[in-house]
Amino acid sequence: MLTDVSLLSAFLVGLLGGVHCVGMCGGIVTALSLGLPADDRATRWRYQLFYNAGRIASYSLAGALFGGIGWLASHWSGIHQLQLGLELLAALFMIALGLYLGGWWNGLTRIERLGGVIWTRLEPLGRRFLPVRSTGQALVLGAIWGWLPCGLVYSVLVWAISAGSPAQGAALLLSFGLGTLPNLLLMGAAAERLATRVRDPRTRRLAGILVAGFGLYALYRIIP
Repeated sequence: MLTDVSLLSAFLVGLLGGVHCVGMCGGIVTALSLGLPADDRATRWRYQLFYNAGRIASYSLAGALFGGIGWLASHWSGIHQLQLGLELLAALFMIALGLYLGGWWNGLTRIERLGGVIWTRLEPLGRRFLPVRSTGQALVLGAIWGWLPCGLVYSVLVWAISAGSPAQGAALLLSFGLGTLPNLLLMGAAAERLATRVRDPRTRRLAGILVAGFGLYALYRIIP
């Protein structure tokens, strides 16, 4: 069941995973900005907001789908063991995510390859909307961008399985998406200062310990 602590943890995962987000999505943000008037800051900010709104909406939709899987497993008679198995998988992914954020294990990057098949089909679709000429186009492009293969996102999606319902799964991914927002919106000088703090090994290790600790606690609750 989802709690305020879970939502805060998801937000912090998105925020503290900011270096990963800037590395993967920084080029996309730059590409989406091509063709926009360099001196029209209001338009650029408006489009960036719509890009990210579409991206976070896709995260939330995916969270609802995975939360629905967990809900079905917990309410469909005869598959209680499946629900326990899904919760165990979510706890293990949280531990793996903590190790990833702390810089101790990069195995999650291999999981990103699994989403490559979907992305190869969606990416050409997104090109049809370039260059961006309206906020509607920016919103659609952002929604497509939200399905970019990302081990960080996949880990939180697996976490959403144990959220308890589609609505709670969506809330978990919404919190995560909002956590990623500062790094992707502030990719200028402010982003560099923020990224410097997140890049600090001590910050990353602390984030990794906190997230892995949450996974260990979830594992403790599952295993009798």
